[in-house]
Amino acid sequence: MKKVGIIDVAKAAGVSVSTVSLVLRQKGKISAQTIEKVRAAIAALGYVHNVAAANLRASTSNLVGLVVCDLSDTFTLRVMTRIVQALEQQGYIALLACPQDEEARLAQCLLAFSRQGVAGVIFLNANPRRQTLPEAMRRCPLPQVVVSQTPIDDAGDLVMRDNRQAALLATRYLIRRGHRNIGYIGGEAASTLRAQRLEGYRQALQQHGLPFRAEWAPACEEETEAARLASRRLLESNNQITALLCHSAHAIIGCLSGIQQTGRTVGKDVFLTQQVSLVGFEDMLQINLSSPSFTYVSSASDEAGQQAATVLLAKIQQPDLAPQRITLSGELVVRESG
Repeated sequence: MKKVGIIDVAKAAGVSVSTVSLVLRQKGKISAQTIEKVRAAIAALGYVHNVAAANLRASTSNLVGLVVCDLSDTFTLRVMTRIVQALEQQGYIALLACPQDEEARLAQCLLAFSRQGVAGVIFLNANPRRQTLPEAMRRCPLPQVVVSQTPIDDAGDLVMRDNRQAALLATRYLIRRGHRNIGYIGGEAASTLRAQRLEGYRQALQQHGLPFRAEWAPACEEETEAARLASRRLLESNNQITALLCHSAHAIIGCLSGIQQTGRTVGKDVFLTQQVSLVGFEDMLQINLSSPSFTYVSSASDEAGQQAATVLLAKIQQPDLAPQRITLSGELVVRESG
């Protein structure tokens, strides 16, 4: 049986071979009527478009490398999901690598990407202590975009969260609800993410004439048990505290237990002194079904993924584009805990 080719499709549709090629690659200004004729011919003939061969002929690729350093990070997972969706909508396929912050493994992943002919790379940084890119990423000649929860000093395209704004928004909300004694639980002492959120927390307090007390913002390891101990000790030593900002999912879950152990409950009725309001910094799937439901400042993960894909595809098309540094603000989602 003769193999159906692009020439056969062109003859059946009554158009040129170049028109069929443009339709297949979703390029150029082709009328809807012509596109429909070409698609009808493709369906009738059973033509299968060999994307790999087309890419090789055109020296282009519809593959994008996606480097994910931490598959347990909620923000990273949400960003990754949106990136894959955005790429697929533009006819691109994501190849996933998870080197887990190991330089040698990252270099191997990038080499594998290069051999596969990827058009560009998106690097998802989940390390709140990282301030510079790994050496392997710096040496990578492919177009690349970095998505990070914290700033990266290297020049290049970067999409990141506005952590200061998130804490400012959350603290202002609690103050508007009448809270005057607000604590902050979690984040390791060396974490840039924690430092940025504390800056917003401190700024909101100062704007409303409230003092910042360092002892009311204890750092702790990213573990539920560490957050439980930190929140319990804080509330036992300072029973006037009526609200807590929770640095992470571990912090929120730990605070639930710590609050209960002090004989208090979680809620947003500031007139009941036994209640403690909780506000987080992202919509955390693992506690969405809990009661009460949690108030949080969204992480803008969907927008971060969309922006990363958009910037990379633009960079692939125009390599000389000036680098962009995009900072995204989250939105306050008010529910029962705050």
